[in-house]
Amino acid sequence: MSVQISASDVNKLRQQTGAGMMDCKKALVEANGDFEAAVDYLRKKGAKVAASRQDRDSNEGVVIAKAAADGKSGIVVEVNCETDFVAKNADFVAFAEKIAEVALVNNPTSLEALKALPVDGKVIAEALIEQTGVIGEKIDVSKYETVSGEKVIAYIHGNYRLGVLVGLSADAAGADEAGKDVAMQIAAMNPVAIDKDGVDSKTIERELEIAKEQIRAEGKPEEMVEKIAAGKLNKFYKESTLLNQEFVKDSSKNIAQFLDSVSKGLTVTAFKRVQLGA
Repeated sequence: MSVQISASDVNKLRQQTGAGMMDCKKALVEANGDFEAAVDYLRKKGAKVAASRQDRDSNEGVVIAKAAADGKSGIVVEVNCETDFVAKNADFVAFAEKIAEVALVNNPTSLEALKALPVDGKVIAEALIEQTGVIGEKIDVSKYETVSGEKVIAYIHGNYRLGVLVGLSADAAGADEAGKDVAMQIAAMNPVAIDKDGVDSKTIERELEIAKEQIRAEGKPEEMVEKIAAGKLNKFYKESTLLNQEFVKDSSKNIAQFLDSVSKGLTVTAFKRVQLGA
């Protein structure tokens, strides 16, 4: 004899799991009305869907950046799906926001540690599989970055396409607005480091080698190559390190000068830039 499945039971299961109405009804039928068994059925279905989607590219999604209420820390996460359609779905964005909030509150040390934290009564790794089953697309968290400092500002650019965190050296007057300006600069100009001291040796070697090849190709004498290459490297620092970059909003200043004009000695201590799919 088949068990009668009530609409309220279907709705209850739907509210708890986020699965579609027909999937919830089928799960309750398969489980003979046993609610816990129906939840397990849906989770297994999600795992099967997830396994079948593992080789799929999930380059769409959202980037969420958040700063703590005390302004001393911030996180940025990238939560991925397969299509732009899902990325724009309010439920998917809300799910990504929950993961970002868990990251902000718990400050895990790695992406793996983040996935082991609970959200909505289950660990994030399981919730991702469950969402894959509900949505029918591969859902994952691919990036997780943190910044801490005296003043941390979070900025989301371009409809969740890019997230920036900026750590400033002091919580000075005007730091919030200045930090947002600097975050927008980072979003637009994509610096490789805060200052030239932060550029790794491999990047410097590569830039010098490219410069020397260009100079030799122009037919310049060998004794001038080193000197001209050093000049080109300085130009690279000016264009590619944050504090030396020309301030987009006021080309008469670089970022270091802009921050110093906001509050004497104010500078950037750390930044992270996460771009969707990059």
